Amino acid sequence: MDTSSSFKKIKTIIVGGARDPHDQKIFHKLSLIAFLAWVGLGSDGLSSSCYGPAEAFKALGGHPYLGIFVALGTGITIFIIAASYSHIIELFPSGGGGYLVASKLLSPNVGMVSGCALLIDYVLTITISIASGADAIFSFLPQSWYSYKLEFAVVGVIILLLLNLRGIKEAVIPLVPVFLLFVFTHLFAIGYAIISHAIKFHEVYNATGQELSKSFGTLGLFGVLFIVMRAYSMGAGTFTGIEAVSNGLPILREPRVATAKRTMHYMAFSLSITVIGLMIAYLLFKVEDQPGKTLNAILFTNMSANWGGHIGFFFVLITLLSEAILLFIAAQTGFLDGPRVLANMALDRWFPTRFAMLSDRLVTQNGILLMGITSLIMMLVSRGSVDFLIVLYSINVFITFSLSQLGMVKHWWQVRKSENKWLRKLLLNGVGLILTSFILISVLIIKFGEGGWITLVITAGLVALTLIIKKHYLIAADLLRRLDTIVDSVEASIYNIQGDNEEEVKDEPKFDPKGKTAAILVNGFNGLGLHTLLSVFRLFGGTYKNYVFVQVGSVDAGNFKGVDEIENLDKHIDTEANRYVKYMKEHNYYAEAFTSVGTDVVDEINNLVPQITSKFHNVVFFGGQLVFPEESFMTKWLHNYIVFAVQRKFYRQGIPFVILPIRV
Repeated sequence: MDTSSSFKKIKTIIVGGARDPHDQKIFHKLSLIAFLAWVGLGSDGLSSSCYGPAEAFKALGGHPYLGIFVALGTGITIFIIAASYSHIIELFPSGGGGYLVASKLLSPNVGMVSGCALLIDYVLTITISIASGADAIFSFLPQSWYSYKLEFAVVGVIILLLLNLRGIKEAVIPLVPVFLLFVFTHLFAIGYAIISHAIKFHEVYNATGQELSKSFGTLGLFGVLFIVMRAYSMGAGTFTGIEAVSNGLPILREPRVATAKRTMHYMAFSLSITVIGLMIAYLLFKVEDQPGKTLNAILFTNMSANWGGHIGFFFVLITLLSEAILLFIAAQTGFLDGPRVLANMALDRWFPTRFAMLSDRLVTQNGILLMGITSLIMMLVSRGSVDFLIVLYSINVFITFSLSQLGMVKHWWQVRKSENKWLRKLLLNGVGLILTSFILISVLIIKFGEGGWITLVITAGLVALTLIIKKHYLIAADLLRRLDTIVDSVEASIYNIQGDNEEEVKDEPKFDPKGKTAAILVNGFNGLGLHTLLSVFRLFGGTYKNYVFVQVGSVDAGNFKGVDEIENLDKHIDTEANRYVKYMKEHNYYAEAFTSVGTDVVDEINNLVPQITSKFHNVVFFGGQLVFPEESFMTKWLHNYIVFAVQRKFYRQGIPFVILPIRV
């Protein structure tokens, strides 16, 4: 049995069949409406209510009543950050989020730092969401089962990875019922906590006043402010995920800006209500930290203690289960947005270009695999410890937040003469900059010795790697420009031939069915393709009477943005290939072009072969391969070697394929 066909059958069963990028309805099928975007992208923000408020509440120590001020400050901050990101959505309607904002408004290098921080944040989004979800489930299970928590979390990462390889909607739609279950159970819990204590609100008010008086008396004004601001900073995980919508704009339903802003509203309101409500509920039910249990698990257990029968048991079970699965859903944000940021950076040559390629399911498969595998490594290294992961998690997202806000402040100041509402927008982003910078600095100082330094080391390492990759691509681009100098001379020769024969009607070269045919793989009318063509002439003289030019347009994250983009790619590929045909006809050789557009260049070339061989029986295929002055791991890793993959496929079919070395 053919191994490759067996692999494809298994892949189709697990991941699904190929999708057609030319399908007029494909973007409608793949895009998300605001509600589904709230589930797929907003779940990261909403799920942070499972650990963000708990971290803030625990940081208050023996001053729980100060939690009211922390809760209100957190709720206000959520709306400020969400509103500032709505401005980013308007200014960058094609998406890109923190990476694109910093790149365009500050500098490409600053954007690269923001993108690296964001990538690590999305890896940690996957890891911490699933680890926290496992904590929620095992908070309810017998203590003897706790040793299996890590294995459970690892399986969770693998399942989500496979779901995302199938596609965006396929990964989101199955999770909608659980998302709604989380929303309803938590709204019920918050409502019950407030209503059941409504007649005791004066006691809470008095206790808060007494706590403040006592705290001011023992700690002073600055001591109280320190405790409140420390707890506010330690709850920084609450704000993570708010940026996800601006990063994920390309997967939203048209009109994308309106859909994104509606999604942002859903996220901001649901998150702020849940966070404020939970922190008040902790206070009302006098929740205290217990080993092996989340604060939410303790809260729901205390809340249902007097309900009697099995009602309380099932309420706690269902609510914690909904939390766990919502946290798994939140990991979706890492799988949805992480590969997209990676693809954008790959298009700008900060990462290998292969990360911008799409699979036949029209997802950034390489990016999804990288995010999933890296998350698995983080899960195993951290042993699924939420307390440890949240330190790493909070720092990087606020690096991106702060740089995005700084970029927007700079932008509004620069356009103040042409933008009527510049001052209001500048003030909003300015306040956002102050808040996010304060949280970033606070978390760095407070948590530096507890693992915060690890985040900085990892981020610095990734930044250094991207700089090395970028430098290599810049050197390679300079070498390729030397090859492209031949393009001008070739076009000049065509012009001279046409000019010399202006009054002479030239006969079209005739197809010679018995003549040998050279089929040349090209990728645009450029130096590589022309040097490959001239090498055929140099090595084989006039052996070949017919010439075929084969070009495939690669559908990647950069051009897969709409039907018009795909049509433009089709036209561009046809135009470029036909320039070779025109050149050969001017030199009295029969020539044709065969073009295609798809996600896998090798497969598309293979699909064109029957059309070519049915007309040109005596055909030999040629492909040019760049040979760098010094071959290294970087050249093999950062550049595609498609001609070798094509040669292997043709070899199995008995089709002759010659690789011509093109030195640069």
